[in-house]
Amino acid sequence: MDMLSNVALAGGLAWASGIRLYATVFVAGMLGRFGYVHLPDGLLPLTDTWVLAVSGVLMLCEFLADKVPAFDSAWDAVHTFIRIPIGTLLAWGVFRDSGAGTQLAAALLGGALVAGTHFTKAGTRALINTSPEPFSNWGASVGEDVSWLGGLYLMWRHPLVLLILLGLFVLLMCWMLPRIVRGLRALRQRLQRLRATLSGSA
Repeated sequence: MDMLSNVALAGGLAWASGIRLYATVFVAGMLGRFGYVHLPDGLLPLTDTWVLAVSGVLMLCEFLADKVPAFDSAWDAVHTFIRIPIGTLLAWGVFRDSGAGTQLAAALLGGALVAGTHFTKAGTRALINTSPEPFSNWGASVGEDVSWLGGLYLMWRHPLVLLILLGLFVLLMCWMLPRIVRGLRALRQRLQRLRATLSGSA
């Protein structure tokens, strides 16, 4: 694989892990195992039978959890401590056989991308969950599924296109994250006022 393809693979896996971690591991492993795509040596453990079995089961759990309003936010909160390190490790694995500097750069950039993607997804879904109807949540989840699938396709078939889209996504993410934080802060304040009102009336 050339450098462009490797960079797209590292960035794509990190980004995809921030949205659907277990599905990313399972699909990459299955495609690599059956020879549909070439995986660098550092990602060959994804093709292991046990890795495929565990990630496949967790992929189904992830898919169902993401479709349940409120529970999806709890799932996202727990996976802050799973998606970010694993996504970073996947980006590092692409360049495992490169020099130490390249490996560190891949880990830093991959970690930043998976963290930003995860927090953007989790924060957006938390704000959407303030709506009493479930349809906006389902629509957001399906939209994530479609974007994730499209990203994986571009990662292997059109790496340059993916890198351009990732650059645009990073710009969008930098614009969105401060607004998501302000929205979550306002939501917390409203909940605190509501709790204080209920405590006072009791």
